[in-house]
Amino acid sequence: MNQYETVFILTPVLSDEQTKEAVEKIKGLLTGAGAEVFSEENWGLKKLAYPIQKKTTGFYGMLEYNADPSVIKNFELQLRRDERVLRYITVKNEKYAAQYAEKRRNKKKEA
Repeated sequence: MNQYETVFILTPVLSDEQTKEAVEKIKGLLTGAGAEVFSEENWGLKKLAYPIQKKTTGFYGMLEYNADPSVIKNFELQLRRDERVLRYITVKNEKYAAQYAEKRRNKKKEA
């Protein structure tokens, strides 16, 4: 299993409940495929660098998880199909990036 990070932007027209529901659905896609989600961050409503689908803001979120490489293709396909997701990016963490991410998570827990 490899360690991955996915950052996604949800459409700003969602209510707080709908945003939480969308994030839970995204997490459910991963856990349903056998991935282990160990960190979730909600970065809130942010201004976009450029308009996407005529929207200038979006709800940012990040998930860190362990998964087999075969899971990622289907996961990204499901994100593309979801109308609430404006953009996403999935990055495979190498050894040093994974160590840095763990240090960052531990700092947040201490604060």
